[in-house]
Amino acid sequence: MCCSTNTCNFSLLIYDFLKIYNMAGSPKTHLVMRYTFHYLSAFLFCSFLVACSSSSDQVKVKEEPTDIPEQRVGEKSIARYSLAQWSFNRDLFAGEMTSQDFVKAAGEMGFEGVEYVSQFFQDKVEDESYLDELAATAKQAGVKNLMIMVDRAGNLGASDLTERETAIKEHLKWVRAAKRLGCPIIRVNAHGDGTPEAIKTACLDGIGRLAAAAAPEDVRIIIENHGGISNDGAWLADLVRQLQPLGVGSLADFDNWCTERVGGQLWGTPCINRYDRYRGLRELMPYAESVSVKAFEFDAEGNETTMDYDALFKIIRAADYGGYLGIEYEGHELSSREGIEKTLALAKRSW
Repeated sequence: MCCSTNTCNFSLLIYDFLKIYNMAGSPKTHLVMRYTFHYLSAFLFCSFLVACSSSSDQVKVKEEPTDIPEQRVGEKSIARYSLAQWSFNRDLFAGEMTSQDFVKAAGEMGFEGVEYVSQFFQDKVEDESYLDELAATAKQAGVKNLMIMVDRAGNLGASDLTERETAIKEHLKWVRAAKRLGCPIIRVNAHGDGTPEAIKTACLDGIGRLAAAAAPEDVRIIIENHGGISNDGAWLADLVRQLQPLGVGSLADFDNWCTERVGGQLWGTPCINRYDRYRGLRELMPYAESVSVKAFEFDAEGNETTMDYDALFKIIRAADYGGYLGIEYEGHELSSREGIEKTLALAKRSW
């Protein structure tokens, strides 16, 4: 609202007014003070009008995906890259790779950390020997165990209280597994039934109680835009905001923005309603503990063909994000390793 000239003028007026005020006993004091007061009031009123006009103009400007301020030279933090286990999902589901193989591959490819997916060792959640072996493999590979992305452990936003409590108990198994592995975080899903508000209310209870129970284990909970109403950036940002006092954060995924599918399915059917990718990322970044840098297809120059990486990374930098960038290749045209390498190269170029 104020430029330097207006600020100086305002200061001078205050100074003059105080001098006049100290002219005790002068017959002209009240007249001059009245004149100065009116002059000062007029100045403030005009400044107010200018500020209102400027604010009104800003509201009318439509923000484009790339209209994100760059950080000044010297402020850009050093990027740290982790590898999401889902990048090798085809190999893992086919039985051509184990979780130990994934960890070794991540180390060979130069990643600092790994992000596990519970689906690939669902039956080992309470197997301490297996978890110790996995932790030892990570140490030998020189990578940090950063997170377990937990799926298939029940709906923390279920309307039925018994179902919700069962989901909390199942997720607590993964909290203990994360502690055993040395993972400081588990990612959960904000899935449930009913209206968006009903799901949010149930999630506040289910995820809130889970976060409170996980805290003594030194494990934090983060929520990803990962299916259904959780793909609505504003909805998820508000949920995380309300859970922040319990240490809950967000995992901002580049691509999960379909809020409604045919038949009400979370996955697999055509998308009916899609949330704006760039708006959603901007809404989640203030709470982000992790970012999923996802890619599907590349052109001849190595650019992702389905999203604007430059715009997405501008949003990340504008949020002053200093956490890990989780590389997640989810395409089918390239081998898993080649797709990971291309995604990592594009991320480094975009950063």
